[in-house]
Amino acid sequence: MITLDEALMCAVAQARPLGDELIEIDAACERVLAERVTARGQSPRAALSAMDGYAVHEADLTTVPVTLPVAEAIFAGASAPPPLARGTCARIFTGAPVPAGADRVVIQEDVRVEDGAAVFDRSPSGGRHIRAAGSDFESGETLLEAGRCLDFRAMVALAAADRDRVRVYRRPRVAILSTGDELVEPGRALEVPGAIAESVSFGVAGLVRAWGGDVVRRARLADVPEALEAAAEAALAAADMVVVTGGASVGERDYARSMFASSGLEDVFTKVAIKPGKPVWVARAGTRLVVGLPGNPTSAMVTARLFLAPLLAGLAGRDPLLALAWRDAILATPLGAVGPRETLERARRVDGGVAILGNGDSGAQAALAEADVLIRRFASAPAAAAGETVQILDF
Repeated sequence: MITLDEALMCAVAQARPLGDELIEIDAACERVLAERVTARGQSPRAALSAMDGYAVHEADLTTVPVTLPVAEAIFAGASAPPPLARGTCARIFTGAPVPAGADRVVIQEDVRVEDGAAVFDRSPSGGRHIRAAGSDFESGETLLEAGRCLDFRAMVALAAADRDRVRVYRRPRVAILSTGDELVEPGRALEVPGAIAESVSFGVAGLVRAWGGDVVRRARLADVPEALEAAAEAALAAADMVVVTGGASVGERDYARSMFASSGLEDVFTKVAIKPGKPVWVARAGTRLVVGLPGNPTSAMVTARLFLAPLLAGLAGRDPLLALAWRDAILATPLGAVGPRETLERARRVDGGVAILGNGDSGAQAALAEADVLIRRFASAPAAAAGETVQILDF
Protein backbone atom coordinates (compact mmCIF):
# COMPACT_ATOMS: atom_id res chain seq x y z
CA MET A 1 0.00 0.00 0.00
CA ILE A 2 1.42 3.38 -1.04
CA THR A 3 0.85 6.93 0.16
CA LEU A 4 -1.52 9.37 -1.46
CA ASP A 5 1.31 11.51 -2.83
CA GLU A 6 3.03 8.46 -4.32
CA ALA A 7 -0.20 7.29 -5.94
CA LEU A 8 -0.95 10.74 -7.35
CA MET A 9 2.50 10.98 -8.93
CA CYS A 10 2.04 7.50 -10.42
CA ALA A 11 -1.22 8.67 -11.96
CA VAL A 12 0.30 11.90 -13.27
CA ALA A 13 3.08 9.90 -14.94
CA GLN A 14 0.43 8.01 -16.93
CA ALA A 15 -1.43 11.15 -17.98
CA ARG A 16 0.03 11.83 -21.43
CA PRO A 17 -1.91 13.21 -24.40
CA LEU A 18 -3.47 10.59 -26.64
CA GLY A 19 -2.72 12.34 -29.94
CA ASP A 20 -4.31 15.12 -31.93
CA GLU A 21 -6.88 15.71 -34.62
CA LEU A 22 -7.96 18.51 -36.93
CA ILE A 23 -11.53 19.67 -36.24
CA GLU A 24 -13.93 22.39 -37.31
CA ILE A 25 -14.00 25.51 -35.16
CA ASP A 26 -17.66 24.89 -34.29
CA ALA A 27 -16.58 21.76 -32.39
CA ALA A 28 -13.51 23.28 -30.73
CA CYS A 29 -14.93 24.86 -27.56
CA GLU A 30 -13.41 23.33 -24.39
CA ARG A 31 -10.90 21.32 -26.40
CA VAL A 32 -7.14 21.71 -25.80
CA LEU A 33 -4.91 23.17 -28.50
CA ALA A 34 -2.26 20.89 -29.95
CA GLU A 35 -0.70 23.74 -31.95
CA ARG A 36 0.02 27.43 -31.71
CA VAL A 37 -2.64 29.62 -33.24
CA THR A 38 -1.23 32.47 -35.32
CA ALA A 39 -3.18 35.19 -37.08
CA ARG A 40 -3.70 34.80 -40.82
CA GLY A 41 -3.83 38.57 -41.17
CA GLN A 42 -3.70 41.76 -39.16
CA SER A 43 -6.60 43.13 -37.15
CA PRO A 44 -8.09 45.51 -37.85
CA ARG A 45 -7.22 45.09 -41.54
CA ALA A 46 -7.70 48.84 -41.98
CA ALA A 47 -8.20 51.84 -39.70
CA LEU A 48 -11.72 51.66 -38.29
CA SER A 49 -13.98 54.03 -36.44
CA ALA A 50 -14.43 53.21 -32.77
CA MET A 51 -17.58 55.32 -32.43
CA ASP A 52 -20.60 56.55 -34.35
CA GLY A 53 -19.83 60.09 -35.49
CA TYR A 54 -18.09 62.13 -38.18
CA ALA A 55 -14.66 61.54 -39.71
CA VAL A 56 -12.77 64.78 -40.18
CA HIS A 57 -9.43 66.40 -40.90
CA GLU A 58 -8.59 67.77 -37.47
CA ALA A 59 -6.98 70.79 -39.13
CA ASP A 60 -10.44 71.78 -40.39
CA LEU A 61 -11.59 72.24 -36.77
CA THR A 62 -8.93 74.68 -35.59
CA THR A 63 -11.47 77.50 -35.71
CA VAL A 64 -14.94 76.76 -34.39
CA PRO A 65 -17.79 76.87 -34.83
CA VAL A 66 -17.43 75.47 -38.34
CA THR A 67 -19.84 73.86 -40.75
CA LEU A 68 -18.64 71.05 -43.03
CA PRO A 69 -20.59 69.38 -45.81
CA VAL A 70 -21.09 65.63 -45.37
CA ALA A 71 -19.34 63.98 -48.32
CA GLU A 72 -20.67 60.45 -47.73
CA ALA A 73 -21.89 57.95 -45.16
CA ILE A 74 -19.66 54.97 -44.35
CA PHE A 75 -20.99 51.82 -42.69
CA ALA A 76 -19.28 48.82 -41.11
CA GLY A 77 -18.30 46.25 -43.71
CA ALA A 78 -17.91 48.81 -46.49
CA SER A 79 -14.97 48.62 -48.85
CA ALA A 80 -12.25 51.23 -48.55
CA PRO A 81 -13.87 54.65 -49.11
CA PRO A 82 -12.21 57.33 -51.26
CA PRO A 83 -9.88 59.78 -49.48
CA LEU A 84 -11.62 62.51 -47.53
CA ALA A 85 -11.29 65.93 -49.15
CA ARG A 86 -10.25 68.87 -47.00
CA GLY A 87 -13.15 71.02 -45.87
CA THR A 88 -15.56 68.07 -45.80
CA CYS A 89 -16.50 65.33 -43.34
CA ALA A 90 -17.95 61.84 -43.59
CA ARG A 91 -20.79 60.34 -41.55
CA ILE A 92 -19.26 57.18 -40.10
CA PHE A 93 -20.44 54.34 -37.92
CA THR A 94 -18.69 52.08 -35.45
CA GLY A 95 -16.52 49.52 -37.23
CA ALA A 96 -16.57 51.34 -40.55
CA PRO A 97 -13.29 52.01 -42.44
CA VAL A 98 -11.90 55.49 -41.90
CA PRO A 99 -11.20 57.33 -45.18
CA ALA A 100 -7.61 58.23 -45.94
CA GLY A 101 -6.76 61.73 -44.74
CA ALA A 102 -9.21 61.68 -41.82
CA ASP A 103 -7.36 61.72 -38.51
CA ARG A 104 -10.22 61.99 -36.01
CA VAL A 105 -13.78 60.82 -35.48
CA VAL A 106 -15.92 63.33 -33.63
CA ILE A 107 -18.67 61.51 -31.74
CA GLN A 108 -22.18 62.26 -32.96
CA GLU A 109 -23.23 63.71 -29.60
CA ASP A 110 -20.80 66.61 -30.20
CA VAL A 111 -22.14 67.45 -33.68
CA ARG A 112 -25.26 69.28 -34.85
CA VAL A 113 -26.82 68.66 -38.25
CA GLU A 114 -28.29 71.62 -40.13
CA ASP A 115 -29.55 71.45 -43.70
CA GLY A 116 -27.60 68.22 -44.31
CA ALA A 117 -24.28 69.69 -43.08
CA ALA A 118 -22.40 68.93 -39.86
CA VAL A 119 -21.87 71.79 -37.41
CA PHE A 120 -18.95 71.57 -34.97
CA ASP A 121 -19.41 74.08 -32.14
CA ARG A 122 -16.22 73.31 -30.21
CA SER A 123 -12.78 71.93 -30.82
CA PRO A 124 -12.59 68.17 -30.21
CA SER A 125 -10.63 66.83 -27.27
CA GLY A 126 -9.83 63.43 -25.83
CA GLY A 127 -9.41 60.30 -27.90
CA ARG A 128 -9.40 60.23 -31.68
CA HIS A 129 -11.78 57.25 -31.75
CA ILE A 130 -9.88 55.49 -34.51
CA ARG A 131 -8.61 51.90 -34.26
CA ALA A 132 -5.36 51.80 -36.23
CA ALA A 133 -4.75 48.99 -38.68
CA GLY A 134 -2.98 46.13 -36.87
CA SER A 135 -3.58 47.70 -33.44
CA ASP A 136 -5.11 44.44 -32.12
CA PHE A 137 -2.62 42.03 -33.68
CA GLU A 138 -0.37 41.71 -36.70
CA SER A 139 -0.30 39.03 -39.37
CA GLY A 140 1.57 35.97 -38.10
CA GLU A 141 1.33 37.01 -34.45
CA THR A 142 0.76 34.18 -31.96
CA LEU A 143 -2.64 34.56 -30.34
CA LEU A 144 -2.90 31.24 -28.47
CA GLU A 145 -0.22 28.80 -27.35
CA ALA A 146 -0.43 25.03 -27.63
CA GLY A 147 -1.89 23.51 -24.48
CA ARG A 148 -4.45 26.29 -24.01
CA CYS A 149 -7.96 25.11 -23.29
CA LEU A 150 -10.31 26.75 -25.76
CA ASP A 151 -12.65 28.36 -23.28
CA PHE A 152 -15.17 30.96 -24.38
CA ARG A 153 -12.54 33.72 -24.27
CA ALA A 154 -9.99 31.78 -26.31
CA MET A 155 -12.66 30.93 -28.88
CA VAL A 156 -12.94 34.63 -29.71
CA ALA A 157 -9.20 34.83 -30.42
CA LEU A 158 -9.30 31.62 -32.47
CA ALA A 159 -12.06 32.95 -34.70
CA ALA A 160 -10.36 36.35 -34.93
CA ALA A 161 -7.26 34.59 -36.28
CA ASP A 162 -9.47 33.67 -39.26
CA ARG A 163 -9.11 29.94 -38.64
CA ASP A 164 -11.96 27.64 -39.62
CA ARG A 165 -10.21 24.49 -38.41
CA VAL A 166 -7.77 23.85 -35.60
CA ARG A 167 -5.62 20.99 -34.34
CA VAL A 168 -6.56 19.85 -30.84
CA TYR A 169 -5.74 16.94 -28.58
CA ARG A 170 -8.09 14.01 -28.82
CA ARG A 171 -10.59 13.58 -26.01
CA PRO A 172 -10.16 10.33 -24.09
CA ARG A 173 -12.88 7.78 -24.71
CA VAL A 174 -14.03 6.24 -21.44
CA ALA A 175 -16.06 3.11 -20.73
CA ILE A 176 -17.66 2.75 -17.29
CA LEU A 177 -18.46 -0.72 -15.96
CA SER A 178 -20.44 -1.09 -12.73
CA THR A 179 -20.30 -4.52 -11.10
CA GLY A 180 -22.54 -6.11 -8.49
CA ASP A 181 -25.55 -8.43 -8.45
CA GLU A 182 -27.33 -6.07 -6.07
CA LEU A 183 -27.35 -3.15 -8.51
CA VAL A 184 -30.23 -2.17 -10.80
CA GLU A 185 -30.84 0.83 -13.03
CA PRO A 186 -32.49 3.80 -11.28
CA GLY A 187 -36.26 3.61 -11.41
CA ARG A 188 -36.42 -0.12 -10.63
CA ALA A 189 -34.80 -0.54 -7.22
CA LEU A 190 -37.97 -0.34 -5.12
CA GLU A 191 -39.61 -3.05 -7.20
CA VAL A 192 -36.73 -5.54 -6.84
CA PRO A 193 -36.19 -7.13 -3.38
CA GLY A 194 -32.69 -6.47 -2.04
CA ALA A 195 -31.77 -4.22 -4.96
CA ILE A 196 -29.85 -0.94 -4.85
CA ALA A 197 -30.18 1.79 -7.46
CA GLU A 198 -26.83 2.00 -9.22
CA SER A 199 -25.65 5.59 -8.79
CA VAL A 200 -21.88 5.68 -9.01
CA SER A 201 -21.60 5.34 -12.79
CA PHE A 202 -23.68 8.49 -13.28
CA GLY A 203 -21.38 10.50 -11.03
CA VAL A 204 -18.30 9.07 -12.74
CA ALA A 205 -19.75 9.87 -16.16
CA GLY A 206 -20.32 13.48 -15.10
CA LEU A 207 -16.78 13.77 -13.81
CA VAL A 208 -15.41 12.26 -17.05
CA ARG A 209 -17.17 14.89 -19.13
CA ALA A 210 -16.15 17.71 -16.78
CA TRP A 211 -12.47 16.79 -17.13
CA GLY A 212 -12.34 16.43 -20.90
CA GLY A 213 -13.44 12.87 -21.67
CA ASP A 214 -16.23 11.27 -23.67
CA VAL A 215 -18.26 8.42 -22.21
CA VAL A 216 -18.53 5.82 -24.98
CA ARG A 217 -20.05 3.05 -22.89
CA ARG A 218 -21.78 2.68 -19.54
CA ALA A 219 -22.79 -0.82 -18.48
CA ARG A 220 -24.12 -2.46 -15.33
CA LEU A 221 -22.81 -6.00 -14.94
CA ALA A 222 -23.80 -8.93 -12.76
CA ASP A 223 -21.10 -10.91 -10.97
CA VAL A 224 -20.79 -13.57 -13.66
CA PRO A 225 -17.09 -14.12 -14.54
CA GLU A 226 -17.64 -14.99 -18.21
CA ALA A 227 -19.88 -11.98 -18.79
CA LEU A 228 -17.49 -9.69 -16.94
CA GLU A 229 -14.52 -10.86 -19.00
CA ALA A 230 -16.43 -10.33 -22.25
CA ALA A 231 -17.49 -6.86 -21.13
CA ALA A 232 -13.92 -5.98 -20.17
CA GLU A 233 -12.62 -7.06 -23.57
CA ALA A 234 -15.28 -5.07 -25.41
CA ALA A 235 -14.66 -1.99 -23.26
CA LEU A 236 -10.91 -2.08 -23.91
CA ALA A 237 -11.58 -2.31 -27.64
CA ALA A 238 -13.88 0.74 -27.56
CA ALA A 239 -12.13 3.06 -25.10
CA ASP A 240 -8.82 4.62 -24.09
CA MET A 241 -9.72 4.16 -20.44
CA VAL A 242 -11.98 1.74 -18.63
CA VAL A 243 -13.34 2.63 -15.21
CA VAL A 244 -14.69 -0.29 -13.22
CA THR A 245 -16.62 0.35 -10.02
CA GLY A 246 -17.14 -2.16 -7.24
CA GLY A 247 -15.51 -5.54 -6.86
CA ALA A 248 -12.34 -3.99 -5.52
CA SER A 249 -12.26 -5.62 -2.10
CA VAL A 250 -11.51 -9.23 -1.13
CA GLY A 251 -14.92 -10.88 -1.26
CA GLU A 252 -15.77 -14.06 -3.10
CA ARG A 253 -17.40 -12.10 -5.92
CA ASP A 254 -14.85 -9.33 -6.36
CA TYR A 255 -13.92 -9.73 -10.01
CA ALA A 256 -12.83 -6.17 -10.88
CA ARG A 257 -9.23 -7.14 -11.59
CA SER A 258 -9.64 -10.74 -12.70
CA MET A 259 -12.06 -9.71 -15.47
CA PHE A 260 -9.07 -8.07 -17.22
CA ALA A 261 -6.67 -10.99 -16.71
CA SER A 262 -6.64 -12.02 -20.36
CA SER A 263 -5.59 -8.49 -21.37
CA GLY A 264 -2.25 -8.70 -19.54
CA LEU A 265 -3.00 -6.19 -16.82
CA GLU A 266 0.10 -4.33 -15.51
CA ASP A 267 -0.29 -2.51 -12.21
CA VAL A 268 0.48 1.18 -11.87
CA PHE A 269 -0.52 1.00 -8.20
CA THR A 270 -2.84 -1.06 -6.02
CA LYS A 271 -4.36 0.22 -2.79
CA VAL A 272 -3.61 3.62 -1.31
CA ALA A 273 -3.28 4.52 2.36
CA ILE A 274 -6.29 6.84 2.38
CA LYS A 275 -9.74 6.90 3.94
CA PRO A 276 -12.12 6.57 2.21
CA GLY A 277 -10.96 4.76 -0.91
CA LYS A 278 -8.15 2.42 0.11
CA PRO A 279 -9.04 -0.23 -2.55
CA VAL A 280 -8.57 2.16 -5.51
CA TRP A 281 -6.16 0.92 -8.19
CA VAL A 282 -4.81 1.90 -11.59
CA ALA A 283 -3.34 -0.44 -14.19
CA ARG A 284 -2.48 -0.66 -17.87
CA ALA A 285 -3.79 -3.14 -20.40
CA GLY A 286 -1.47 -2.49 -23.31
CA THR A 287 -2.07 1.11 -24.37
CA ARG A 288 -5.31 1.34 -22.38
CA LEU A 289 -5.68 2.54 -18.82
CA VAL A 290 -7.90 0.74 -16.33
CA VAL A 291 -9.05 2.47 -13.14
CA GLY A 292 -10.69 0.48 -10.35
CA LEU A 293 -12.90 2.47 -7.98
CA PRO A 294 -14.53 1.23 -4.77
CA GLY A 295 -18.23 0.43 -4.93
CA ASN A 296 -19.33 2.67 -2.06
CA PRO A 297 -20.53 5.96 -3.59
CA THR A 298 -18.53 8.38 -1.44
CA SER A 299 -15.37 6.29 -1.71
CA ALA A 300 -15.85 6.03 -5.47
CA MET A 301 -16.36 9.74 -6.04
CA VAL A 302 -13.53 10.83 -3.73
CA THR A 303 -11.06 8.52 -5.48
CA ALA A 304 -12.43 9.48 -8.89
CA ARG A 305 -11.76 13.13 -8.08
CA LEU A 306 -8.27 12.36 -6.79
CA PHE A 307 -7.08 10.02 -9.56
CA LEU A 308 -9.47 10.03 -12.48
CA ALA A 309 -9.52 13.83 -12.83
CA PRO A 310 -5.73 14.25 -13.37
CA LEU A 311 -5.61 11.20 -15.63
CA LEU A 312 -8.37 12.59 -17.85
CA ALA A 313 -6.87 16.08 -17.87
CA GLY A 314 -3.49 14.77 -19.00
CA LEU A 315 -4.92 12.44 -21.64
CA ALA A 316 -6.93 15.37 -23.06
CA GLY A 317 -3.81 17.57 -23.33
CA ARG A 318 -4.09 19.61 -20.16
CA ASP A 319 -1.58 19.78 -17.33
CA PRO A 320 -2.70 16.99 -14.97
CA LEU A 321 -1.38 18.92 -11.99
CA LEU A 322 -4.13 21.50 -12.56
CA ALA A 323 -6.52 18.86 -11.24
CA LEU A 324 -4.50 18.68 -8.01
CA ALA A 325 -4.50 22.33 -7.01
CA TRP A 326 -4.54 22.04 -3.22
CA ARG A 327 -4.89 25.29 -1.34
CA ASP A 328 -5.30 26.55 2.21
CA ALA A 329 -8.62 27.34 3.85
CA ILE A 330 -9.88 28.17 7.32
CA LEU A 331 -11.73 25.44 9.18
CA ALA A 332 -15.17 26.59 10.30
CA THR A 333 -15.99 23.47 12.32
CA PRO A 334 -13.73 21.30 14.49
CA LEU A 335 -12.32 17.98 13.29
CA GLY A 336 -11.31 14.93 15.26
CA ALA A 337 -7.93 13.24 15.28
CA VAL A 338 -6.86 11.14 12.27
CA GLY A 339 -5.97 7.44 12.32
CA PRO A 340 -3.08 5.73 10.54
CA ARG A 341 -4.33 6.59 7.01
CA GLU A 342 -4.66 10.00 5.39
CA THR A 343 -8.27 11.08 5.48
CA LEU A 344 -10.27 13.05 2.92
CA GLU A 345 -13.13 14.80 4.66
CA ARG A 346 -16.09 15.98 2.62
CA ALA A 347 -16.91 19.59 3.34
CA ARG A 348 -18.65 22.64 1.97
CA ARG A 349 -17.73 26.28 1.66
CA VAL A 350 -19.35 28.58 4.19
CA ASP A 351 -18.81 32.19 5.18
CA GLY A 352 -15.40 32.33 6.77
CA GLY A 353 -14.08 28.96 5.62
CA VAL A 354 -15.08 25.33 5.13
CA ALA A 355 -17.42 23.23 7.27
CA ILE A 356 -17.34 19.46 7.63
CA LEU A 357 -20.45 17.54 6.57
CA GLY A 358 -22.34 15.58 9.15
CA ASN A 359 -22.44 12.21 7.37
CA GLY A 360 -18.95 10.98 6.51
CA ASP A 361 -19.89 7.35 5.87
CA SER A 362 -18.30 5.88 2.73
CA GLY A 363 -21.72 4.80 1.50
CA ALA A 364 -23.37 8.21 1.99
CA GLN A 365 -24.97 9.65 -1.13
CA ALA A 366 -27.17 12.56 -0.06
CA ALA A 367 -24.18 14.32 1.52
CA LEU A 368 -22.29 14.20 -1.78
CA ALA A 369 -24.67 16.77 -3.20
CA GLU A 370 -23.63 19.22 -0.47
CA ALA A 371 -19.87 18.64 -0.62
CA ASP A 372 -17.86 20.99 -2.82
CA VAL A 373 -14.40 20.57 -1.28
CA LEU A 374 -12.25 17.80 0.14
CA ILE A 375 -10.23 18.51 3.27
CA ARG A 376 -6.91 16.68 3.37
CA ARG A 377 -5.91 15.41 6.79
CA PHE A 378 -2.53 13.74 7.11
CA ALA A 379 -2.06 10.40 8.85
CA SER A 380 -2.05 10.59 12.67
CA ALA A 381 -2.93 14.31 12.62
CA PRO A 382 -4.28 15.59 15.95
CA ALA A 383 -7.73 17.07 16.36
CA ALA A 384 -8.17 20.44 14.66
CA ALA A 385 -10.13 23.34 16.12
CA ALA A 386 -12.28 25.81 14.21
CA GLY A 387 -10.07 28.62 12.93
CA GLU A 388 -7.13 26.39 12.05
CA THR A 389 -5.79 26.21 8.48
CA VAL A 390 -6.40 23.06 6.43
CA GLN A 391 -5.61 21.95 2.88
CA ILE A 392 -8.55 21.66 0.52
CA LEU A 393 -9.22 20.54 -3.05
CA ASP A 394 -12.25 21.54 -5.11
CA PHE A 395 -14.58 18.56 -5.24
